Amino acid sequence: MPRKSNEPERQCLVTRHSLSKTEMIRFVLAPDGQVVPDLKMRLPGRGVWVTADRKVLEQAVSKHLFARGFKTKIGDCEDLPDLVQRQLYMQALNALSMTKKAGQIVTGFAKVEATIAQSPLLGLLHAADAAQDGQKKLAQALRRRFGSDHTIPVIRLFSADAMTKALGLGNVIHAALTAGSASQGFLKQAQMFEAFVAGDIEFSDRGCDEPASGRALREGNRG
Repeated sequence: MPRKSNEPERQCLVTRHSLSKTEMIRFVLAPDGQVVPDLKMRLPGRGVWVTADRKVLEQAVSKHLFARGFKTKIGDCEDLPDLVQRQLYMQALNALSMTKKAGQIVTGFAKVEATIAQSPLLGLLHAADAAQDGQKKLAQALRRRFGSDHTIPVIRLFSADAMTKALGLGNVIHAALTAGSASQGFLKQAQMFEAFVAGDIEFSDRGCDEPASGRALREGNRG
């Protein structure tokens, strides 16, 4: 069932459900007839909206619904799901880099553990290829402070290499997000990316450089 929201809503081209704009992806038609994703919702022209879910977008492509939505002939858009996935992935990593510039992220196991114990905390990151031992110890730290390890978002979407490159630091395996708008912005982007690829355990082979689903990689080999 579609979720209720106080935010502006749009109707999905595929499901016909009305959802908040934050749960959808806007597409516009370029002058050359190509369908273009407008993740920031700023491009000019008439927009067509699709639920931010890869499988729903694949239906829009396979059923040729964009031609119906724009009421005109369109160019080939078979690679649209991969394109959107890459853009969402890079948008999330760019937002992650902003947390460092804003001083709202702490890295390194010991520092993350100390942050969990006493600092304002918005979220926790584990590399998708992180070892279970480190994740379990930090989950215990969350339980000691909050009584549960489900109180704050825990992100397991990106490899250690991807996190390291985004933050410009050495070998990032675990990180803690402290309070601030940059951290909130990253969480929003990461959660949108996760929603788009939810349940797709093979998506890392289809167009992204190094992403790995939190659902796909529960077992790892890094500490």
